[in-house]
Amino acid sequence: MKKTSIVIVAAGALSMGTAATSCLAVATSSVGIAIIKQVLLGGIAKGLSVFNNKEAFLKNNLIDEALPQELRKINQLLERVAPSLVAKERDYIAQAAAYTVNTSEPILKNAVNSLTAEDVTSIANGAPGTATQILKEKSQAQLVQAILPKVDQKLNEFGIISSINMALKGNNFLGSILGQDKSAALSVSNGLSELASEQLVNGLFKIIENHEKQNSHEIKNALGR
Repeated sequence: MKKTSIVIVAAGALSMGTAATSCLAVATSSVGIAIIKQVLLGGIAKGLSVFNNKEAFLKNNLIDEALPQELRKINQLLERVAPSLVAKERDYIAQAAAYTVNTSEPILKNAVNSLTAEDVTSIANGAPGTATQILKEKSQAQLVQAILPKVDQKLNEFGIISSINMALKGNNFLGSILGQDKSAALSVSNGLSELASEQLVNGLFKIIENHEKQNSHEIKNALGR
């Protein structure tokens, strides 16, 4: 009886090991990688379509959640001294978002195409959203740097930076938010444009992550989970 039990346990362990190896093989196969890429590209397409639609952008809660804390504090201050500027700022950032789509799209697609078998193994072992996190690590800094000049161009074109400068001129609270150098001249330091660019990039990743989680079953199936 003892020998039989040992054989059964050993066979079970071997079966589990084979299954784990099989899952890993599926995960790192061309099929597994293709499915993950498909889900991420779907999220990218969804996010960029929101950026191309001003009304959809303004109504998207995920983009609101991506608002940097510094910009949130600036808006709270503006609500007290020039409430109309907050609505204009949001509107102009939404318009600037559409202006960044053609710049962001190839960077994101290149990052998706650069996924490795090691990345996919991490996705297989991680929680839903891991694929987006890896994509973010690969492309976030490049995205912010690439879209910043376009965001700055649009916000200055609309005159919102100079308007906020005038509204907050002499307000010491702004210095505590951004630091004295940036608060002294937002248009020169690109302080507002940097914050807006950060919001756009992080908002885009939130949309991609949400799409990934909604389609996590496809990734699980591709990974044999």
